[in-house]
Amino acid sequence: MLVSGNAFASALSLVRNLAIARLISPEDYGIASTFAVSMSIVEMMSYLGLQQLMIVDKDGDVPRVQAAAQGFQVLRGCLSSSILFLISGLYASFLGIEQVAWAFQVIALVPFFNGFQHFDQHRLKRHMNFRPSVLTSALPPLFSVLAIWPAYLVWPDFRVMLVSIFVQALSMVMVSHLTAERPYQLAWDKWLVRRAIEFGWPLLLNGVLLFAIFNGDRLIVGRELGMTTLAIFSMGFTLTLTPTLVLANSMQSFFVPLLSRETDNPPAFQTLSEASIEGGMVIGLLLILGTSLLGGPIVHILLGAKYEGLLPFLVQLGVMQGIRVAKSGPSLIALSRGRNGLSIWANIPRILALPVAWLVVLRTGDIESVIGVGIAAEALGLLIALWTTRRVLRVRLRHLILPLVLFFAFCLVTYTDAWTTGPRPLLSDHMHMGLVPVLVLGLSAILSMSALRKVTLRRLRKT
Repeated sequence: MLVSGNAFASALSLVRNLAIARLISPEDYGIASTFAVSMSIVEMMSYLGLQQLMIVDKDGDVPRVQAAAQGFQVLRGCLSSSILFLISGLYASFLGIEQVAWAFQVIALVPFFNGFQHFDQHRLKRHMNFRPSVLTSALPPLFSVLAIWPAYLVWPDFRVMLVSIFVQALSMVMVSHLTAERPYQLAWDKWLVRRAIEFGWPLLLNGVLLFAIFNGDRLIVGRELGMTTLAIFSMGFTLTLTPTLVLANSMQSFFVPLLSRETDNPPAFQTLSEASIEGGMVIGLLLILGTSLLGGPIVHILLGAKYEGLLPFLVQLGVMQGIRVAKSGPSLIALSRGRNGLSIWANIPRILALPVAWLVVLRTGDIESVIGVGIAAEALGLLIALWTTRRVLRVRLRHLILPLVLFFAFCLVTYTDAWTTGPRPLLSDHMHMGLVPVLVLGLSAILSMSALRKVTLRRLRKT
């Protein structure tokens, strides 16, 4: 249910982006893609992990605590809206699109509306009840897709995205209330604020790093190479990032409650920790395989000729995102132990690589080299994440040596093959002998992941 619900929600978000990209010009889509970046700015500046706190904290099921969390969320939404409104002019000027500064000011209302979400969907995850969460994630993107065509008939430009974002935000708040079991209440609790800050400051700092990881390259490309190039680059991010977020979010919802329950049971926690690390690698493998085999035809069929400039670097983007999502396993282990700060160290190499990427763009205008810098930084970040998991969290990694070696070998071979061949628009032109070692290494890596197989089979028997 988790995977299908998250997949449905993300698929609809992908459909929305693809539909808008087909309807409007690449330059307008480049402007539209900056809306999501502006939302990420305020999210990362105010994120304290209240949703995760309700899952892992021992008092997270108490009505008073939930009411206080919802009250704090309203305050957070008001703060985020104010920040976004104040920086909208500077943000538009940085990207060279001062004429649409008003659009960022309008988007500033979205965090305000999001602040009134009902938190019952998160509380019920403690009891492995994911239906409210899945519905709240899946239905709003459907409404946003349905709003595209009427909006396009009135505003056939980037404003279509603006309308779609608003429809999704408002409907998400409505669905969260309609699926809740408890009445909606607001309260103020100094203890909760202090606990949220203690719990969330590492997540807040990590959110700043994640913002730079997800959007730093796009901001650089948009500023230096223009909105049309940004549209193509952003679409590549959308196609490669969306599947990873689907499975990574599902894995977090599945593993964090289980890991939290077994923190006092070392053998069970060890097995679940190994399985979560292997799960992150499996997600990365599947993304890279899918991008290598189907990326070219998908771009050709869904987006047409105006986005075929994406093909030379699509697989490289897949490799970068695949290595990045492999870091989610160690992050989940740290989250279940309340050691959120450990995730920060794994993201530092990616941040330090951004000035290098900017220099590459200024000197060469070569997007592929920028992605190469990102891949090297993500690989180093994964190694740091594994090291901190072993040294700080005391999780043994000797059973993961073979899967890790095969995973890195798979990424290297796939990246090398992409440089020499790259995806083709047609599936019949894309298949070649270079894909054989890619497939063999990918399958071997998945088969070597014994802990994930053990945990999955155990859960299947229980259901």
